[in-house]
Order: sequence, then C-alpha cells, then structure tokens
Amino acid sequence: MAAGIGVRSDYSSTDVRRLGRRCDDPDQVRRLLALAVILDGGSRSEAAKVGGVTLQIVRDWVLRFNADGPDGLASRKAPGKVSILNDAQRRSLAEQVEAGPIPAAHGVVRWRLIDLAQWVWDEFGLSITKQTLSREMRALGFRKLSARPRHHGQKEDAITDFKKASQASWQKSDDPYHAAPR
Repeated sequence: MAAGIGVRSDYSSTDVRRLGRRCDDPDQVRRLLALAVILDGGSRSEAAKVGGVTLQIVRDWVLRFNADGPDGLASRKAPGKVSILNDAQRRSLAEQVEAGPIPAAHGVVRWRLIDLAQWVWDEFGLSITKQTLSREMRALGFRKLSARPRHHGQKEDAITDFKKASQASWQKSDDPYHAAPR
C-alpha cells in the first residue's frame, strides 16, 4: 500500500481549528476539522469519518490544502460549460447586429435569433441554438424589442380623437376624513 500524501506543516491542528471557528462556510469548516484530525496524528479513515466522506475525498482535500492552504478548501462554484463563442466572435456578432442585415446579402430585413444563428454558422462554422444565442445577446447588452403592432387600416389622427382630454389644472379633492358624516 502506498504512503499517504503528507499534509503541509506550516499549519498546526490548533491553527486549522481556529480558522474553522472563524469561517462562515460550513463545508469549509468540515474540511478543516477533518484535516485537523490528520494533523493531530489521526488516520485518514478517522478524518473521513469526521468529514463524512470517503478516503478519496480526504485525499483531494489534502491536495487542495497543500496547494492553496485553507482557502483551497472553500466551496467553489462549478466552472460550467465553456462558451461556444470567444471574445473576438462576440465582438463580430455585436458589430453585425449594430450594422443590421443587408436584405440582398442576408435575405432578411431584420435580425431574428434564428437568422443570427445562421450567420454564426456561415461566418464561423459554429452551430449555436437560439436559446444559447439569446443568452449571448443579453450578455452583450442587447434586448429583444419589437414594434407595437398597428392595424393596417388605422388612421393617423384617429388616436388623438379617442384620447381623453385631461382637465386644464388639477383640483384638490375633499379629504374624506374631515368631511361631514352623511
């Protein structure tokens, strides 16, 4: 059986427990306390019981602690999926949206997400879904806007004819609390 990976020696078990008391992240506290067991001379199995994990995870904690110290045991956000478009492609996409489509070249008079996805395929050879492209566009500061629909038979001055004329000046209404009872 191979020897266990040594824990860095610049922290004592009391130092690690003290850091655990000051820490706000409960998962980091659990990891620190498990490592304190190892620093006290306990076995990796005992540390795994204290941490409520397997030996492999204790090994991973030791590696993280050796590399980054107590901060390496903090809970981290998962990196997530790598973006399809890089920064240069995003800039090119933003410039294309700002310039607008050329009907003769692009075959559309306004950009829709599906049209932009086709443009990305033609330009970069990347397949991107409408949902992903929508997230990319929002990250670039673009919002989906559409014009308010207008009936084809609507007369230009018909709107002003139907608008309610407001009073010339505001008048204060009676205060209901000081009004005479009925």
